Amino acid sequence: MKLVVKVIEARNVPAMDLNGLSDPYVRIHLGKQRSRTKVVKKCLNPYWGDEFCFRVDDLSDELVISVLDEDKYFNDDFIGLVKFPVSRVFDSPDKSLGTAWYSLLPKTKKSKPKDCGEICLHIYLSQNTSFLDLSTAPSLKTPRNDNAGLHLKLNSLPPRLDPCSISFDDTSENVNPEFPEDPPSPSSFDDQIKTMQGRDQGVELPTNLPGGVLLDQLYSISSSELNALLFSPDSKFPVTLAEFQGKTELHFGQWEFENDTFKRLNTYLTPPSKLSKSLKAFETQTYKLANANSFAILISVSTPDVIYGSTFRVEMLFCITPGPDLPSGEQSSRLLTSWGMNFVQSTMMKGMIENGARPAVKESFDQLSTVLSQHVKPVDIKGTGSQKDQLLASLQVETQSNWKLAVQYFANITVVSTIIIGIYVFIHICLATPSTVQGLEFVGLDLPDSIGEVIVCGVLVLQLKRIFDLVVRFMQARSQSQKGSDHGIKAQGDGWMLTVALIEGISLAAVDSTGFSDPYVVFTCNGRTRTSSIKFQKLDPKWNEIFEFDAMDEPPSVLEVEVFDFDGPFDEATSLGHAEINFLKANISELADVSVPLQGKLAQAWQSKLRLRIFVDDTRSGNAVREYLEKMEKEVGKKINQRSPQTNSAFQKLFCLPQEEFLINDFTCHLKRKMPLQGRLFLSPRVIGFHASLFGHKTNFFFLWEDVEDIQVASPNISSMGSPIVVITLRKGKGLDAKHGARTQDEEGRLKFYFHSFVSFTMAHRTVMALWKARSLSPEQKVKIVEEESETTSLQTEESGTFVGDEDVSMTEVYSSALSVPMNFLMELFSGGEVDRRVMERTGCLNYSCSPWELDKDVYERQVCYKFDKRISSYKGEVTSIQQKSSLPEQNGWLIEEILTLHGIPLGDYFNLHLRYQLEDRAKSCSVKVSFGIAWLKRTKHQKRISKNILSNLVDRLKVMFATVEKEYVNGR
Repeated sequence: MKLVVKVIEARNVPAMDLNGLSDPYVRIHLGKQRSRTKVVKKCLNPYWGDEFCFRVDDLSDELVISVLDEDKYFNDDFIGLVKFPVSRVFDSPDKSLGTAWYSLLPKTKKSKPKDCGEICLHIYLSQNTSFLDLSTAPSLKTPRNDNAGLHLKLNSLPPRLDPCSISFDDTSENVNPEFPEDPPSPSSFDDQIKTMQGRDQGVELPTNLPGGVLLDQLYSISSSELNALLFSPDSKFPVTLAEFQGKTELHFGQWEFENDTFKRLNTYLTPPSKLSKSLKAFETQTYKLANANSFAILISVSTPDVIYGSTFRVEMLFCITPGPDLPSGEQSSRLLTSWGMNFVQSTMMKGMIENGARPAVKESFDQLSTVLSQHVKPVDIKGTGSQKDQLLASLQVETQSNWKLAVQYFANITVVSTIIIGIYVFIHICLATPSTVQGLEFVGLDLPDSIGEVIVCGVLVLQLKRIFDLVVRFMQARSQSQKGSDHGIKAQGDGWMLTVALIEGISLAAVDSTGFSDPYVVFTCNGRTRTSSIKFQKLDPKWNEIFEFDAMDEPPSVLEVEVFDFDGPFDEATSLGHAEINFLKANISELADVSVPLQGKLAQAWQSKLRLRIFVDDTRSGNAVREYLEKMEKEVGKKINQRSPQTNSAFQKLFCLPQEEFLINDFTCHLKRKMPLQGRLFLSPRVIGFHASLFGHKTNFFFLWEDVEDIQVASPNISSMGSPIVVITLRKGKGLDAKHGARTQDEEGRLKFYFHSFVSFTMAHRTVMALWKARSLSPEQKVKIVEEESETTSLQTEESGTFVGDEDVSMTEVYSSALSVPMNFLMELFSGGEVDRRVMERTGCLNYSCSPWELDKDVYERQVCYKFDKRISSYKGEVTSIQQKSSLPEQNGWLIEEILTLHGIPLGDYFNLHLRYQLEDRAKSCSVKVSFGIAWLKRTKHQKRISKNILSNLVDRLKVMFATVEKEYVNGR
């Protein structure tokens, strides 16, 4: 008999090191047998996933599991332990304690009570007695850095034993014991799936993971057969795929039910790459859904040996659903896979980890698609109809007779009370005898003879008026419903086609006195609206209506959705909630079936939602980008060249935009906030974005052209360094995601953005205005726009694919010297005073001006502006720079970093210059070290030539600068 102990993970481990973390590992004792897990560095919630086997000789033995903190120089610190008598496992059902969390206890009962954390274990007894004698094995206590392990042939391992189960010294030879396998599971994989299908009735298919879709393909195989091919333990496909991917030491665990969860654990060694060696990977496969013919399997992969491996899991979701019937009569299935990163601990390396994992995951699924296509025939989606046609064809329009709708609508207290009053009056007329003519009455005119009769007549007239309004309202609403019952309005033209399927509403607010509402939905996109039919007296209405918008030249940016309650043709409709679907921030594939939460007081109180299916397609069969650029050339009056795929890809990645968004132009400029921030302005058909990276701090935002209310040009001033300012004002409540880039917010809550210091202001302003007019103005307003004068100069193209700040600038030391001046006098060079001004003029910098130093996030910062003398540059270009000043750590000195932008110089917008001054105080003298680097914003074949010219000029200026400082100090004395 053997005891199997699986050490999974721990949580809330107390910090034992001075850095507030621990290096935990687990030591296991059973009699004279010992073993231990690997060490997880700097972690309070470690994950091990190790499994160990021990021979059981006496049921009275006690299993002791201790958690310790590794220490390099002293004895390891004890954290906590948990004890189990073997008899407890033997007496438990199925001889297994299952997977459970256990609280770690102090070493002795006399110890002060404290929280030692918890550990997750899975312990069970196996009747298999053919077992390696651990007592004769070498010592199990191995050094921390030894990659110890017994190399076993995986095909001879028991199904529940991982390759990392037993740890031996490196000096031990590879052994290959013959382990008889555990008794087979009493139920087969198919039976277990059927068990899950009985449990998962009514469970919805999980949504795609946030990392994006990796594979979406139809295959000529049923969904149940595809599920068995990918995940059945009898299938040879996983082994073939692993061999194709270069994985070794494969071990596939058994499918088991744990706490009503159907899962298994696989282990393997990943193939070595250029960046890492072969790593041990633990892969947990869990069924999230097995309902009828639909399956959802979540795969979580952990690689603890990689750097920061204990902080994240790579997750992949496999969704297998039935596809359309093929023309040959065969069944088909759809495989949709997505991925995401699950960070179990916070880390500053999150972005780097995601960027590093993305290409590896994509390559893995490309290999999966290749191998799967060799086993199962892929189906061309075009031959079977698109996903859009399949989903829309499944909609069944709810039809109701006019009589049924009339009964539902008119069955209310108003109609009933009016009928009762009418019957009462009619019976009264029949029973009453004619009265004598008196007063102002004459034959045929009978006036009320009392106040009571006047009141009754007034009530009857009011009730009849209300009944008349109800009838008119019903007839108008019913005619509108008839228009919406034929799947909406068919769109016309070629271009970007937006199709919206309105399925149903969920928990809409009740605003009528009857406790219900008469809801209808209005969709607005690019100034065009579509209105649904009205559903009477419903809080969970089902529409099943489809609306198509006429083809648009550019892809739509935003779809506005608002739900109203119908109160009649002349009454103001009550809003039941609204929502905004931003196509630039949403994954189009995820909008194929989405529940949209509504905003607004009523909607949020009732937690109202709308279920929609949204599709965006381009029906044109030509170069839409080229056609759009030609149209914009007429507005701008300049030649606009199409960008390369690399440039567009870099632009999309920078702002996380969809693939259909393309870059038109980008300009170097300053963003005016509390302090001017130099960066680049990016223009595309749907968005205007800004990106900057200043000393490692990145600023990145964008907003929609449709959200822009006004664009004005402010006159130049000192704060804008003599450059005109483009002031962009957004509509109220729009662009809140870009609020951190706004200069001000007016009384009405509108954000204002200030951009200035363009290399070519006219070019930038004309392009901005043309894009705004083409996107945001209505067709009527566009007709009234008078074409501006065209210019013959062509618009400069910027065929780069790189942007400022995406990569760190490589700095090289270009000047070093020891100056016989004190530190306080040397810092006058960066004070903005007379010494600073005279030194800069001596080096050929004219019209020198600078702003005072301002403290921003523990760093001092200022803006500098000057022009070159003709002997420095024949173009007499202008320079704007941003300087940051901070004290050197543990040294008596200063570190000054500077980013310079050149204006009015050929190719000046192709690069930024980075300078770093390191000033150290040494008694009565100072040490100066200057480093230099160039951040290339665009590619040019003259990079080496430009770099050489700038470097030689810079070194000469630095020599003159610091020589002048020494002379100023001597003269001042």
